[in-house]
Amino acid sequence: MAITDILSAKDIESALSSCQADDSFNYKSFFSTVGLSTKTPDQIKKVFGILDQDKSGFIEEEELQLFLKNFSSKARVLTSAETKAFMAAGDTDGDGKIGVEEFQSLVKA
Repeated sequence: MAITDILSAKDIESALSSCQADDSFNYKSFFSTVGLSTKTPDQIKKVFGILDQDKSGFIEEEELQLFLKNFSSKARVLTSAETKAFMAAGDTDGDGKIGVEEFQSLVKA
């Protein structure tokens, strides 16, 4: 499954262009611009499955750093500060990774 099966290429391009500069990534505005915040829980779960590259059932910090690359191979990696802030926002149980329920809550925040 490709991410464009769920999200429109136009919305992805728009969301990525809004965070091209280092330290400009804001997960709330990204999720809104890319259209993910309006998707069903099942669709969000499918996107989570794409982001969970090692299929561990969690998004770890290394996968989070490459978050934007899942939307376009030309996208940049998140900075260390962006990755840590994103993880802190999503990791509500403090285990150092984001599970599917945590991701769904983050998307809808």
